[in-house]
Amino acid sequence: MKKLLLLLLAIFNFQLSTCFACTNFLVGKAASDNGQTMITYAADSYGLYGFLRFQPAANHAKGEMRKVIDWDTDKFLCEIPEVEHTYSVIGNMNEHQVTIGETTFGGRLELMDTISGTIDYGSMMYIALERSRTAREALQCMTDLVDKYGYASEGESFSIADPNEVWLLELIGKGPGNKGAVWVATRIPDDAICAHANQARITRLPLDSKGKWKRGKGNIAKVIDANGMEWMWTKDIIDVARKNGCFSGKDEDFSFSDAYNPLDLVGAYGCDGRVWSFFRHFTDDMDRYLPYIMNRGGEHMPIYIRPDHKVSAAELRACMRDQFEGTPLSIRDMKSAGIWHSKLRYGGLTFHLDSIEYCYPRPVATQQTGWSYVSEMYREKPYGIFWFGVDDAATNVYVPFFSCAKDVPEAFRKGNGDLLTYSPTSAFWAFNTVANYAYTKYERMLPDIQFRQQQWEERFAEDVKQLEAKAFEMSEADRAAYLTKYSNLQAEAVVADWKDLFSFLMVKFLDGVEKRQDENGAFLRTPEGMSDRPNRLKPSEEYLRSIADEVAH
Repeated sequence: MKKLLLLLLAIFNFQLSTCFACTNFLVGKAASDNGQTMITYAADSYGLYGFLRFQPAANHAKGEMRKVIDWDTDKFLCEIPEVEHTYSVIGNMNEHQVTIGETTFGGRLELMDTISGTIDYGSMMYIALERSRTAREALQCMTDLVDKYGYASEGESFSIADPNEVWLLELIGKGPGNKGAVWVATRIPDDAICAHANQARITRLPLDSKGKWKRGKGNIAKVIDANGMEWMWTKDIIDVARKNGCFSGKDEDFSFSDAYNPLDLVGAYGCDGRVWSFFRHFTDDMDRYLPYIMNRGGEHMPIYIRPDHKVSAAELRACMRDQFEGTPLSIRDMKSAGIWHSKLRYGGLTFHLDSIEYCYPRPVATQQTGWSYVSEMYREKPYGIFWFGVDDAATNVYVPFFSCAKDVPEAFRKGNGDLLTYSPTSAFWAFNTVANYAYTKYERMLPDIQFRQQQWEERFAEDVKQLEAKAFEMSEADRAAYLTKYSNLQAEAVVADWKDLFSFLMVKFLDGVEKRQDENGAFLRTPEGMSDRPNRLKPSEEYLRSIADEVAH
C-alpha cells in the first residue's frame, strides 16, 4: 500500500507539470463552410518539443510486433502484434483523413491502472490512426486496445473524426490491477460544434426506465437518444463508479464528469473557460454561462452548440489564437500582465497564498504549446488538409500539409533539435525565438508578428485553391509528390522568414526603444544615414502610479 501511495504521488506530481494542457475544437460537416468536418488540437506541455510526426504506410509479416512507447515519458511499455497493413500518418491525420486529438482531464487518479495497464493514451491515438479507415473504426480500435492490454494513463477526452462523422470519447481507468477502462462516446450532430479542454464534458447518459441502454454486444451499450444523437458506453460505467465511491445515486442521475472528474476551480475557470470562449465566437448566448465559468454556479454548459453561421478553417485558426479578448477573462488586461500586457505567467496556472488557491485564466493560445493543428476532412476530395504549426499559436504560422503526404520538411522533422538542443534549422526554435522575445514587449511586438502571420496564411489559403485544380487532374502518385513538395518548400520558406522577423524585431525594439518606420515599413534614417531618433516607449499612467511610491520625488 505504501508503495502504491508513493507511485500515485509521483503520478500526481507529474500531472501537475503537464495538466491543464491541450485544447480541441470539433465541427460537424453541416456546420462548416465547405461541407468538411474539422477538428483542432493544441498539444500543450512544457515538456513537448514541436515536430511533425510522419509514419509511412507499410506491410507487415506475420508475427511482427509493434513496440508501445509511452508518449509522455518515452518509456517502453509493451509489444503488441502488428496488423498486416498500416496506413500512412502525417501529424494526427492518416491517408483516409481519419484525425484524432485529445485533452487530459486526469480525473480520479486512484483509478489509474499502475499494475496491468500497458497502453498509454498517445499510443492509443497513433496505433488507431495506423489501423483505421473511419472514425468508428478508430474508436473501436482504441477501446479494444485498452480492453485487451490495459489502460496506462489518466482520464482523457478524445476527438475522433473522418470526412463524415465527428465523435467525442471520454475514458478513464478502473483502478490498479483492473484491466481496461470505462468510457462513453457520443457522435456530435452534423450541424453542431463541440470543444473540450482538460475537463470531462459528458454529463448525463441517455438512460430510461426500461433499461434500453443495456442494448449492444458484450459490455458495450449503444443508444440513439431523443435528439438523434448516437451514444456508446461500457455497461459497467456506473458499477465501477459505485465500487470506487465515485457515485451513489440512482442510475438515471449518473453523470460521467461528476463521477470521474468532479468540477473544481481549475476545471471551470482554467479549463471549461476555453470551451466557453470558443462557443462565444459562434453564438451571442454564452454570457448566461459566465456564473458557471467564474464561480461554478448557474447553468452547466452544453456538450455542443449549433453555430449562428457556417464555420471556416480560417476562423478555427483564429480561435486557436484566442486569449479571451473582450471578456472578463482577458488575460492581457490584468495587472499580472505587466507593463506590456503579456499573457506569460510564471509558476504555473495556479498558486497558493494563505491557504487559498488562486487560478489565472488559461487561454487557448499559450506559451507552452509544442505544436497544434487545424484539420479539414473532405468527402469529395482525395485528400484532407492538415494545417500545422509549432509553439504558441498566437505567434506561429499554420502551414498546409496534406493527408497524402510522403515526407515532411527538415524544419519540422523529428530529431532536428530537442528541448535541450538548439537547432538553427528547426521550426520550433525559430518560432520560439520570436515568441519569447515578444513576451518582453508583447503589446508592441504582436502587431508586427500578426501582420506576417496573416500574409502567409492568406497566401496559403489562396494557394490551396489553385493547387486543387491541378492536383485533381493528376494520378494518385503524382498528386502526392506534387502536394508534398509544395508543403515542404513553404514550410522552409516560413522558417526563413521567421528568422528574418526576429532580426527585424531585435533592431526595432533594441534597448527598450522603438525605431521609427516610413509608410513602407523601412526604418527611418537621417539625411546623413544615421538612425532617426527612436521613440522611447512610455508605460501607461496606471503603471506609473503603481510604482510612484518607490521612485524618488
